[in-house]
Amino acid sequence: RKHATTVTSPVHALHRSSTVPLPSSLRIRLKSSYNIYLMMHLFRLNLIVLTLLKTFTSNHSFVFQKSLIQNIFQHQQHSRQRSTNVAASREICSFDKSDFAMSTGEWPYTQGDMNRLDATDDANFYAEPRFVTHIDDRAIDSLTEFYTEEFIKHASSSSSNSKKDVLDLCSSWISHFPEDIQLDRVVGIGMNAKELEANPRLTEYICQDLNKDSNLPFEDESFDFICNVVSVDYLTSPLAIFQEMYRVLKPGGKALVSFSNRCFATKAVAMWLQADDIDRLTIVASYYHYAADWKSIQALDILPPPLETPKRPGIAEIMKDPNAAFSWAATAAAVSKANNGDPMFVVKAIK
Repeated sequence: RKHATTVTSPVHALHRSSTVPLPSSLRIRLKSSYNIYLMMHLFRLNLIVLTLLKTFTSNHSFVFQKSLIQNIFQHQQHSRQRSTNVAASREICSFDKSDFAMSTGEWPYTQGDMNRLDATDDANFYAEPRFVTHIDDRAIDSLTEFYTEEFIKHASSSSSNSKKDVLDLCSSWISHFPEDIQLDRVVGIGMNAKELEANPRLTEYICQDLNKDSNLPFEDESFDFICNVVSVDYLTSPLAIFQEMYRVLKPGGKALVSFSNRCFATKAVAMWLQADDIDRLTIVASYYHYAADWKSIQALDILPPPLETPKRPGIAEIMKDPNAAFSWAATAAAVSKANNGDPMFVVKAIK
């Protein structure tokens, strides 16, 4: 299957030679926030497993109570359609210059850090169109909601006009932009013409291999937004590309680089495969920092709050209706699946 796969462990066949270690103070800051999410998920998963073990030892037949399941997914739809007064993202950390080992304009990474398992021409890899999505529906919805929030904030800002010119780097057949928000110029740069032609949000597109030619064919200060979705890990010349991103952004413009835990492992750079989520947030932030002097750099978790597990039925309720325990377990498992899908992070920088 030509789908991106989840990366769960380092690829030791590649040599990560000189990547500058993450400053301990920054890692502590990042991990204190990140561990909250991990602890919540682990606690919820353990509770569900224990309940399932107790419940399925009984002799009652398994009965699905559709109303409970429907309530859970109605709650999920409601979460996806939250008011714009509720932030679609949660800040994990903001970065400043002291968080990095070197100054802007320098570069701590070596060619070994940018090596890939498959070093053949990317044009061959992307020759056939892939009309698939590489993250799950909840992650996609959270990204669209995040874009909605950013576009609305831009339109309401007194420091900028309402025009929204967007550059979609490493674009494909779908850009995940909200359908109900009017965009002006939307340019996609990608590797496959058929995919780009099929993207309804693009007003124009360019087929360009950014790993061969990192120059963006636009005038200075051309765009209000630059987006890159789950593709930053494939860039082998990130310094040059992030410098170009800064050049073509308007003052006050935003660069939004998003990623999950999925990728084509053979095409991702070595240090990405050897990193955890915290390291990856810092890798992307470092690309920004070393490329240019940005006004701000933030790491964001953009998934909506976890869905709530329905209240577990009491003994009296189970005695009255033995199927209640089975129905609760099934609903709890559905909630767990939704809550333990693909993560979704954005590293956002403002020029």
